[in-house]
Amino acid sequence: MIKTVGYAAQGATAPLEAFRFERREPGVNDVRIEILHCGVCHSDLHIARNEWKGTTYPVVPGHEIVGRVSQVGSGVKGFRRGDLAAVGCMVDSCRSCPDCMEGLEQYCRNEMILTYNSHDRHTGGMTYGGYSGCIVVDERFVLRVPTNLDLPAVAPLLCAGITTYSPLRHWKVGKGNTVGVVGLGGLGHMAVKLANAFGANVVMFTTSPDKAADAKRLGAHEVVISKNSDEMRKQANRFDFILNTVAAPHDLDAFLNLLRRDGTMCMVGAPALPHPSPNVFSLIFGRRKLSGSLIGSGRPRRCSISAGSTTSCPTSSRSRSRRSMRLTSGCSGAT
Repeated sequence: MIKTVGYAAQGATAPLEAFRFERREPGVNDVRIEILHCGVCHSDLHIARNEWKGTTYPVVPGHEIVGRVSQVGSGVKGFRRGDLAAVGCMVDSCRSCPDCMEGLEQYCRNEMILTYNSHDRHTGGMTYGGYSGCIVVDERFVLRVPTNLDLPAVAPLLCAGITTYSPLRHWKVGKGNTVGVVGLGGLGHMAVKLANAFGANVVMFTTSPDKAADAKRLGAHEVVISKNSDEMRKQANRFDFILNTVAAPHDLDAFLNLLRRDGTMCMVGAPALPHPSPNVFSLIFGRRKLSGSLIGSGRPRRCSISAGSTTSCPTSSRSRSRRSMRLTSGCSGAT
């Protein structure tokens, strides 16, 4: 086993503290990565505080991992020692259900194994995340990182990047579309940059007027203050697609009514408490759709990193909820 140290929460109200634990030795298809950077995601807070329920303590958060390969198994073909590599929100799946067979492992019907707080089929315990010195992951769930990228800026692409990239691509957002992004946080600032890069006309919805300048600098063509009812009324029946990134309960009808006929609002923010149920007439009149999207699988994750490298996707000066945390703890092999 490999001894390492991380930062763990021992309970819902406990601060993160140093935590010593062991990783498995790399198997035939495994890659061992010494972690250089790990983004801080809102999901980490939700799970550390047990806001989504189901947290098993101690929990070591972190699923925006960038590091350097230090060891590979004998069957690994895509990595060698010294390569830059990344790990996102999941580290395994059943690989045999219809969704996995389609390359959509994030919707695995049997056993999607998250990077932390999931059953670890190798050790029998729980998976521990990137707030640690190293990690061992099957090659299939490891991504290559181009050497020309700013490594701390790559980390948020592993969750915020793919979480927004995936629905924008699935709903074919591009030139000629008017796209709304609700919320300028960790997810929202990525959505603005990506939607702009894909050629859409991007409108940012925020409750904070002081975020308007950042939104425009990141690529929004317009900014609407969603608390202003007059501004919201002017946006009615305008949008092809709205990506809602807010992780707090709010009135969904206010945004559903902004969609054109056959428009879609996709939810990617996951609040600790439910949203108020939308009025069904907001959907019926206009044949509008309310949907959701969960991270992304291998190919979209690779595309997300590629898109980030060409559209400059690091965090904004105001959107630091996804700060990069550098760890110097390292790992040591032990028997």
